Amino acid sequence: MTLKQLRYMMAVAQYKSINEAAKKLFISQPSLSNAIKELEAEIGLELFTRTAKGITLTAEGTEFLKYAQQVIEQAELLEQRYLDKKPAKQLCSISTQHYAFAVTAFVNMIKRSAADEYKFTLRETRTHEIIQDVKNLQSEIGILYLDSFNRKALQKILLENHIEFHPLFEASPHVFVSVKHPLAGNETVTLKELEDYPYLSFEQGEYNSFYFSEEILSTVFHRKSILVSDRATLFNLVIGLNGYTISTGVLNADLNGTDIVSVPLAVDERMVIGWIANKKARLSVQGEAYIEELQAVIRSYKLQ
Repeated sequence: MTLKQLRYMMAVAQYKSINEAAKKLFISQPSLSNAIKELEAEIGLELFTRTAKGITLTAEGTEFLKYAQQVIEQAELLEQRYLDKKPAKQLCSISTQHYAFAVTAFVNMIKRSAADEYKFTLRETRTHEIIQDVKNLQSEIGILYLDSFNRKALQKILLENHIEFHPLFEASPHVFVSVKHPLAGNETVTLKELEDYPYLSFEQGEYNSFYFSEEILSTVFHRKSILVSDRATLFNLVIGLNGYTISTGVLNADLNGTDIVSVPLAVDERMVIGWIANKKARLSVQGEAYIEELQAVIRSYKLQ
């Protein structure tokens, strides 16, 4: 197995076409096709599914690609250090529940990279999809929370999928409400006081188990309940309908504006927010940089 073969494999995966990848690599289509077949024969795996519509990665190919990317990244670091070569395009993919601090850290990571070329991905998505992204190495880092209710169920799923949970910080539940909400000035609020107001939460699709809820106290009954799919819509409804949602209490005025405030919720519960990663893969340089930025953002909120 050679670095050239790995680079060829990565190019085919990127362009989803032997012909297009061959053009970008400045080699003939038969030469590239043979190189991929030789790699598959050497490792004993079918990396691509070939159809009349094109070529796509198999499940084994998706996993192999992540390892290949790590090898190429390390080789490029050596080349930059000892051969003075120009840094290659930087890659990093993150999947997260809907947290402003995760976006802030992502912004800081990109600014810190100062790269001329990069391809970064940030997915605010459902809990089950975060786990699947990390399991399948589509994302190298996922961000979610554990509490007394979901811990055993989610830890079992993580263990079965060779995923590790790394705590970032522990927080008491807060509600996000409009600055004009009648309860916005309270030192704390109770669930009883919130009964008459619409409760906003993130829908989880077909995996709508209470264990996958992004909001703590997911089994509590709400007379008025609205499911949404994105953070902007949720905040618009919080403001427009005097609604509320339950979260960590961490707000960022630069990202969320000044129309939303955080009020402690009077319940005897705690949530541990952390990042997850696949045990099979080593974090990239940019992945490690993202974790460092997450920790810095959390320290700035005095949560750790």
